[in-house]
Amino acid sequence: MSVSPRYWKIWLINPASERVSYKQVLAPLAKEFIQKQLSESQNNDPQSSLISYFYAKQTAVDIRSRAEAGLCLRCYVSEPILKACRKLDTLFGVQKDFSYQDLLTFALNDDGETLVILDSDRKTQLILDDKGKAKTTAYQFFTVKVLQTFNADSQSRMSLDNWAYLQTKQNPEIKNFLSEFGFKHLSDWALLNRARPKQIEGLAERDRHLVEVYHAVYRRDRVQHRQLGAKRCPDPDALQLQEMLTCLQARNVTIKTTTELLKELKQVAVQLRQYDIWSNREPLEISDPDTGNYTTRTDLPYESRDELDVEQQEFLDFLHEQLRIALTQTIEQEIRSCISKLEKSKKYAPFAKQFIPGLQLYYNQGLSLKDIAPRLGMTSWDQARRILNPGELLNKVRVSCVQQLLASILKKAQEKGLTEIPPKSDYLQSLAEQIEAFADAEIFQEAGEEIRAGKNRKMESLYAQQLCLTLNNIT
Repeated sequence: MSVSPRYWKIWLINPASERVSYKQVLAPLAKEFIQKQLSESQNNDPQSSLISYFYAKQTAVDIRSRAEAGLCLRCYVSEPILKACRKLDTLFGVQKDFSYQDLLTFALNDDGETLVILDSDRKTQLILDDKGKAKTTAYQFFTVKVLQTFNADSQSRMSLDNWAYLQTKQNPEIKNFLSEFGFKHLSDWALLNRARPKQIEGLAERDRHLVEVYHAVYRRDRVQHRQLGAKRCPDPDALQLQEMLTCLQARNVTIKTTTELLKELKQVAVQLRQYDIWSNREPLEISDPDTGNYTTRTDLPYESRDELDVEQQEFLDFLHEQLRIALTQTIEQEIRSCISKLEKSKKYAPFAKQFIPGLQLYYNQGLSLKDIAPRLGMTSWDQARRILNPGELLNKVRVSCVQQLLASILKKAQEKGLTEIPPKSDYLQSLAEQIEAFADAEIFQEAGEEIRAGKNRKMESLYAQQLCLTLNNIT
């Protein structure tokens, strides 16, 4: 069985080099294990065999074999971790106060030697001492964290490469580090406060009025708060909300209560947050404490790029834009399709009107199907699952979204003369697989993990945000 050397060569930080601060080194224990154990295996897929050993799916596997299989997998995921750090670095341009080497300290922190296993529930990393005994450790390898969260049994799972890449982009320590340079999770009120003209132009007329009035009242008071030393954007108070209602009334925008106003402002914030997610390649901005306005950061200029780089960036922008459009359209299409199907069902027609309220309880309030059932007059969790079935809805949206994105990319490729008409079947299959992996990494893997999270789930993925926005607007 041919095995990739990625399973016994690991990327590590190289403190001895100032120019290239990472290096690939041989992990002898990993090479010895994979050559000895997998050569005897009947499984032609080395990765699945290693996963089976590491996660102790075979009861006869001894503790050291588990750890050595894990070392092989740690070697394998070190490559996409390195790639993700370098990709994150490019979002900030060429002149800045940090480099991708700084990001490596948070994610490429493996030593390539220590043997590590997971406890029975995969929550804790345990290292093997010289006597082969497992013990807890305060130091956590990020490569092992990637493996802890990888769902190898899911039929719709993304590849281990893509999973490692995605987890690196979502590494909490990297996010905290980048927040010092402009990438940070802003509250709804901070998002509304910093909304820029280009963002506002893309909103519906009513939403534009909401943001403009919010700026007139909240930004004015925000300048005063900054002068008093306040750093965070607080919730708008009752007086501010009442003043906003008065201003909106003068613009012929009728909102009856401050509670309704808060709800609509939060819905606009969802749209602004999505804009930030999809447009994170734009220059970042900082606030001027004297005026309360936002200006482009001078420390993050555009980098000079050749023609090929520009074409690649244009295609990436096109890809993300088409994914955003496809997600928005397919969510609404599938919701309407589900409602129509319920209306035609003799058994579930009375619950068709409960479909949207049910999903709102599930995604907006994080309630379980068991808790939702009595609120909507359903007899049991099982009935709520058959009627609402958020997992099935997610799968349908995913399939439709990938199909729509594939059609958009094929059209673009044909316009540029990059593919035959009609395309060859092997080309289509390869392209479809790449699009699925891209869509999963950007949207659907995180959305699926939310649903499987169980109690205390937080629905904060891009899919959940767009779904909630659609549920609020659909008629």
